[in-house]
Amino acid sequence: MHVFYEDDGAFKAGRILSETDASLQVEADSGKRSKIKRANTLFTFDKPEPTELLRQAETAAADIDLQFLWECAPQEEFDTPALAADYYGHAPSPVEQAALLIRLHGAPAYFHRRGKGRYRPAPPDILAAALAAIEKKRLQAEQQAHWVDDMAAGKLPDEIREAAESLLIRPDKNSQQWKALDAACARLQKTPDRLLLELGAWPHALALHLRRFLAVNFPRGTGFPDVVVPALDRELPLADAEIYSVDDVTTTEIDDALSVTELKDGLVRVGVHVAAPGLTVTRGSELDALARARLSTVYMPGDKIPMQPDAVIQAFSLDAGREVPALSLYATINPSTGEVVESNSRVERIVVRENLRHNMLDGEITEAALADPQAPLPYAHWLRPLWRTALALSARREEVRGKPENNSRVEYSFYLDGPADDPDTPVRLVPRQRNAPLDRMVAEFMILANNLWGALLAQHGVPGIYRSQQAGRVRMSTQPLPHEAIGVPQYAWSTSPLRRYVDLVNQWQLIAAVDNGVSARLVAPFKPKDADLFAIIGAFDAQYATWADFQNSMERYWCLRWLKQHNVTRTTASVLRDDLVRLNNAPLVVRVGNLPALERGAQVTIDILGADELALEAECRYVGVAAPPDEAAA
Repeated sequence: MHVFYEDDGAFKAGRILSETDASLQVEADSGKRSKIKRANTLFTFDKPEPTELLRQAETAAADIDLQFLWECAPQEEFDTPALAADYYGHAPSPVEQAALLIRLHGAPAYFHRRGKGRYRPAPPDILAAALAAIEKKRLQAEQQAHWVDDMAAGKLPDEIREAAESLLIRPDKNSQQWKALDAACARLQKTPDRLLLELGAWPHALALHLRRFLAVNFPRGTGFPDVVVPALDRELPLADAEIYSVDDVTTTEIDDALSVTELKDGLVRVGVHVAAPGLTVTRGSELDALARARLSTVYMPGDKIPMQPDAVIQAFSLDAGREVPALSLYATINPSTGEVVESNSRVERIVVRENLRHNMLDGEITEAALADPQAPLPYAHWLRPLWRTALALSARREEVRGKPENNSRVEYSFYLDGPADDPDTPVRLVPRQRNAPLDRMVAEFMILANNLWGALLAQHGVPGIYRSQQAGRVRMSTQPLPHEAIGVPQYAWSTSPLRRYVDLVNQWQLIAAVDNGVSARLVAPFKPKDADLFAIIGAFDAQYATWADFQNSMERYWCLRWLKQHNVTRTTASVLRDDLVRLNNAPLVVRVGNLPALERGAQVTIDILGADELALEAECRYVGVAAPPDEAAA
């Protein structure tokens, strides 16, 4: 005896080995034995064999006209054997009974199941809606298949092209376009971004990188609404100092400048002058909201996305030859020992004499020229006392650090001689030593300002945002903690309020401290334990990391373009670890196949075999050990 039964939503047949009131032991033709509940059995039969019955039933079920069956069926709930008798006009055979069950079960749009072997025809309106949905789904499947075939053949359907950006950024995985793209990627064994790029959704990899970043981080565009910068509501004294700024030639947001006055007894008074947008860009204002939304200027080779609107930058940037408000730190320093004898801060107006540029002066301003009073040196009366003082301050920090800073690494400036969104724009990589005098000098006095201003906030009980490093861990907090790597007792970013939101926040607090002294904590925009300060720290850390990752990616892209534009196929590199090396002629770290185990810093010759501008990777091959750079030069 055999049984036809339902198991896991499918119909099966098998030979009965034994049975009880509640269950049956059944053996399939494969020899597999199963225990099934009697409630799941539909009917028993002697012949044909179970496998043959299923084969014949499935063939017969395919021949049953569903529309005709629906019209013939009772309009109320019915039992399958009764319908089978009416449909076939005689007592149905096991094959016919199984065929009808298979057909009913496989047509949920026409027949709604009501129990074991029992169904009810769908009402006409529900059937019509269900059939329309089925037809729509069929047409969609056909359309998706057509799109997949097109993409596999190298053609990008218009519907996929129009949705390309959203398919990468925020894909709706229930959409036809995504399903088609996913199927095409699976067929071609490619990632969605690579396939869309190859099919021409973007003209080149650079466009894809830029659009992906902007779509995620600036979905409404990088522009600002029209804003009005409020006029200053206070009179500020005019500083009596000879002030210069030092920046890269591409810098348009000039945040800081320096002055120096030689005093009696060999002391010098150094002025660190910082743009003061915090005077009118106040907490909670419209301008504050715009800056807080970005938290920092976004940098990339040849371009940037500013944190502040142009109107704010034009009003407060320390451009030469005009009066602008500034927050100034004046520190009296012993240039022999680096001791800060006294310091004070004030809000004032300043006039910068000249905006000096690194690329114009680095070649002339060398350590030798600074050390020799007789050597020709531009701005010598300003530079030499600043340089002596910077060296003393640096030496004092090194005593705290316990070791000198490693400034020997060469860094590079990126210059694009054309549009930043055109991969054919010539790119120049200009090397600059990290310990170049102008760099060291400016950095030293910015460290001094961030240290002393952090101490000023702490002295008056005004909370600020500090950056600390202890036991190798760098973090931001509202407490003045030591920065061991720099060698200062506290460090509060305060010298770039046009470019970093943390600096703007600290400037608000500093202005309150300078204006109000001991009562500053009562009137400062942020009071002690203000939860919003912690929110700013969390948001800034995440956003700053995102901006830095994008900048690194763009610099990596333009390094690959530089290699291609200069036809660099063989070069030398320094081993970092394992198979990672840094090129000696570009700021690019790459993996090198078949690189042997070598010590860090070892020099190797490698071949550049190709570049993947989407993955931002270079394919490299190890050639051999190279001579150290000084030997090669000799």
